[in-house]
Amino acid sequence: MVRRGRRVQYTETVMRWLHSMVVGGALLPLAGCGYHTLGAAAHLPPDARTLAVPVFATRTNNYHTEVAMTQAVIREFTERTSLRVTPDAGGDPDVVLHGTILQETMAPLTYNTATQQSSSFLLTVVASVQLAGRDGKVLYANKSYVFREQYQSTTDLTTFLDESPAAVERLSHDFARALVADVLEGI
Repeated sequence: MVRRGRRVQYTETVMRWLHSMVVGGALLPLAGCGYHTLGAAAHLPPDARTLAVPVFATRTNNYHTEVAMTQAVIREFTERTSLRVTPDAGGDPDVVLHGTILQETMAPLTYNTATQQSSSFLLTVVASVQLAGRDGKVLYANKSYVFREQYQSTTDLTTFLDESPAAVERLSHDFARALVADVLEGI
């Protein structure tokens, strides 16, 4: 009987220790540097209620990428903030986000020697963004966002389907998610 009592006491001690480790481990991130409340925007003024995201400018000859990227950014800000987001900068918004696509390239990644055609490509987009307040003060800027997206291409002309628009959409979504996180989390 004495032996069983020691085992119960040992088990209770181990359980208390495990419980304190779990609770301590759960509270540890709250004590870390950089803690902020959910929804706190590091680069947005606290009184900001409206955000304008005009269609991105482009310095490329590619079609539609600027629209896809702008729409993705508007959608991401709408989903992650309580700001009223609009594509029109003319309504005197509290903050304006301007973007410019600096470069867009598509490079072949793989080459099919049997058909002598490329079968996958890499889309690379370089963009610059600037977030400015109503007074024109720059609140956030990144002059070199670089995003890449790979896509496959069919080599049979009878079943050809251009996958580059889908790659642009995926890349735009990733870009918007990163940009909004940078603006909101102060990265």
